[in-house]
Amino acid sequence: MRSSLSFPASGAALVTGGSGGIGASVVRLLAERGSRVAITWRGNERAAAAVAEFAAEWGVHASLHRLDVSSPEECARVVADAAEEHGGLHTVVHAAGPHVAMTHLSRIAPADMAAQLQADAAGFFNLIHPALPFLRERQGSIVAVTTAATTRYPVRDGLSAGPKGAVEALVRGLAAEEGRFGIRVNAVGPGMLSDGMAERLVASGDLGEDALEVTRGNIALRRFGTSHDIAEAVCFLASDAAGFVSWQKLDVDGGYGV
Repeated sequence: MRSSLSFPASGAALVTGGSGGIGASVVRLLAERGSRVAITWRGNERAAAAVAEFAAEWGVHASLHRLDVSSPEECARVVADAAEEHGGLHTVVHAAGPHVAMTHLSRIAPADMAAQLQADAAGFFNLIHPALPFLRERQGSIVAVTTAATTRYPVRDGLSAGPKGAVEALVRGLAAEEGRFGIRVNAVGPGMLSDGMAERLVASGDLGEDALEVTRGNIALRRFGTSHDIAEAVCFLASDAAGFVSWQKLDVDGGYGV
């Protein structure tokens, strides 16, 4: 059963990180709601192909594109290829990003912070810059997946929150400058996710069960979310239902920022 949220009949949504947890959930939900999808992956082609197969089951055409967002040339090529294959782009969702270890800012080497800024902020700009002409044609939408940590800072999360804050500054600038072309630009800030961040932090040893209980206590709903929760917010902001919404950051965090 199709959702009441609607997307253009032509063109596609380009989703970076479509092989990852949040990105894959976004692709699945877009497909269920009738949008063509262009899926990018960097290191897990098999996972990306599985997501594309899911889209096909909904009668949706999905294309696969290997992409390293740190390369402006690759970004330009993938954007052009996706637009050509799908007859344009109506949405770009930036959900790419590796797991970032938790550590105090004082212990982060400047080179590591520079590398993360390059991966997050520069990577976002590398992708969006060549996509703008295609989005202008469709009065399209951009959604950046950032973090709830830019609203309420969790100690030791600076390597993620700092660069994601730079992405949000670009979101604001793009919303201000591209609105005259009908482009809407928004962000979604994930909180702690049981099938993503929490799982990775426990596996990496960054957080133990006691720390997770403290984290739950800081969340108004006293539980963690899922990647599907994030995908619902992304798809809403990308859809016609949010047609008068731009420069908003929707934290999906169970009330962590209260």
